Amino acid sequence: MTTHKFTNNLITETSPYLLQHAHNPVNWYAWNDETVALAKKENKLLLISIGYSSCHWCHVMEEESFEKEEVAAIMNAHFINVKVDREERPDVDQVYMNAVQLMTGAGGWPLNCIALPDGRPVWGGTYFRKEEWMNVLGQIGNLYQKDPEKVVEYAQKLTEGIQQSGLITLNKEKTLFTKDYLNETVKKWSIYFDDELGGLNKAPKFPMPNNYHFLLRHANQNNDKYLLKYVNTTLTKMAYGGIFDQIGGGFSRYSVDTKWHIPHFEKMLYDNGQLVSLYADAYLISKNKLYKETVYNTLQFIERDLLDASGGFYAALDADSLNDKNQLEEGAYYVWTKTELQDLLKEDFELFSDYYNINSYGFWEHKNYHLIRTHSDEDFAKKHTLEISAFKNKVATWKSILLKERSKRKEPRLDDKILTSWNGIMLKGYVDAYRVFNDAHFLEIALKNAHFLEAKMLKEDGTLFRNYKNGKATINGYLEDYGTVIDAFISLYEVTLDEKWLLLSKNLTDACFDHFFNTATSMFYFTSNKDVELIDRKTETEDNVMPSSNSMMAKNLFKLSHYFENDYYLKTSKQMLSNMTDAIQNYGSAYSNWLDVYSNFTDEYFEIAISGINAKEKALEINQEYIPNKLICGSEIKSNLPLLTNRYIEDKTLIYVCVHKTCNLPTENTNEAIRQIKKQLQ
Repeated sequence: MTTHKFTNNLITETSPYLLQHAHNPVNWYAWNDETVALAKKENKLLLISIGYSSCHWCHVMEEESFEKEEVAAIMNAHFINVKVDREERPDVDQVYMNAVQLMTGAGGWPLNCIALPDGRPVWGGTYFRKEEWMNVLGQIGNLYQKDPEKVVEYAQKLTEGIQQSGLITLNKEKTLFTKDYLNETVKKWSIYFDDELGGLNKAPKFPMPNNYHFLLRHANQNNDKYLLKYVNTTLTKMAYGGIFDQIGGGFSRYSVDTKWHIPHFEKMLYDNGQLVSLYADAYLISKNKLYKETVYNTLQFIERDLLDASGGFYAALDADSLNDKNQLEEGAYYVWTKTELQDLLKEDFELFSDYYNINSYGFWEHKNYHLIRTHSDEDFAKKHTLEISAFKNKVATWKSILLKERSKRKEPRLDDKILTSWNGIMLKGYVDAYRVFNDAHFLEIALKNAHFLEAKMLKEDGTLFRNYKNGKATINGYLEDYGTVIDAFISLYEVTLDEKWLLLSKNLTDACFDHFFNTATSMFYFTSNKDVELIDRKTETEDNVMPSSNSMMAKNLFKLSHYFENDYYLKTSKQMLSNMTDAIQNYGSAYSNWLDVYSNFTDEYFEIAISGINAKEKALEINQEYIPNKLICGSEIKSNLPLLTNRYIEDKTLIYVCVHKTCNLPTENTNEAIRQIKKQLQ
């Protein structure tokens, strides 16, 4: 076989995903202006292949196609081949995902799209087997050589469709925000609930934290016992399931079945950060020990596997790892054979197998079992006539034995880039864990991460970087980077009362108006005006596994309008929500963070101002109550913040409960302040 000459340009990149492809025989380029200029110069079609480091089917397609010289020969002959890490460049991913969805009705990763030299898409799809891939590439490459006008004509029509899709119009009608709207939206949504196993009544099952955060709030504030039971069922089944790493902590991306058993084994930072926040808030309502254990176990995983010495958090662990045959296999790191467990646990095996279902319920494939629970510790201990504390010690011993044994295996590959938005989400998770459990360690990690973001990801001009790797920050931040960090810094202010974080939040918000705001729609673009424009400048509105960047900004603006008595912030937040009301009601699960913003406009919203030497302690006490429709503004000294002006009295700590710029009489008693809130909610 003759060796095909190639020039792979990815070797100088920092993205773990791009580096995984740096030794393919494909002439890969990274996405940048120079690559697009090269395509135009050589009049070659762009072949844009998008994925991420922990994507299983991305690895499969690489092994089947991109590592093969006969495939590379076709790709190199006809195309300028571009590899994109969707986590580094979500803007590029959005455009070409939109294109593939318009062409095929579906999307996913790997995402493969062929475009004209100027970036306008022509054809695309997701995963392809080798022969199909070679056949398609040959046909399109030949068509562009023989009849380029036909290809250009199709690309023009498709680009027009992309630019028209997802357009947001300014709602000029006066919008009334009502509880009936919320109730009707939840009612439409509820027909898809799986009341027995939690989540939606289909497979695969995704955790969707912002869905359950809103539903938890709505159930609590409306005393909806059915809805509260459904949310608790979902959280319990997820924590019991194989989607949660029963030995090492942390959640995988999703489960492929209805019982949350067999996950897609990748572990993403953004999932785990949001789920920590969700389980912490759920604990405030239920005082369910399982939820507290889930938070603690998840954060142990984060600190063991994803925390960098700098204070930043890494992006993800791969779904695949090397098995005992030294071959990459999904889930190999996490599953067990019965023989392994019997050897490790000895006389405890029978009890262990009942607890973690080493039986037909917990069986996966190839003699492998993946651990899944079906009972609470209390019920299990009672069933086996064991004292609960002694049983919990036994479970801890089992985990220690298996974690030690598992550490001898080849670990999943680590994606060690540090992304600003995902760090903002994890920072919020740590703040929420501290707020609920008052564990100083959580605040210590949160502050270290916040200082990292301030020092490494914040530019001198007040804007953000997106990515940090090998000591260097790169790529302009996207709207999601600002939305998550602003939210996290506001939350950090509420537990530390350090005004620095609140002022940083405001500065970042003003930067969003300078660089992302669309005055025609009162919405924010996903990309900054400092970036080179792609074929379309998207406005992201749909809440998915992460809340949309616009719903995050609407919520941030709502809170900051109260902190700074800024009517423009409030007006913009309300207009953004008004623009979305028709879409929200038709598809609640895709707009759950918007529904949370909507709830702020329907329920009483409390400004809790605390001024005095013990302000921090009073704030922690108030945070022991689940009050989602509140903000805390506090200071141990005199402050010029509007909510604190002229409220400092030496040797006293006074709490002011205010709604609509009207305040109750101040009190020094936390319980009295909470009583005032509850009275106004009746």
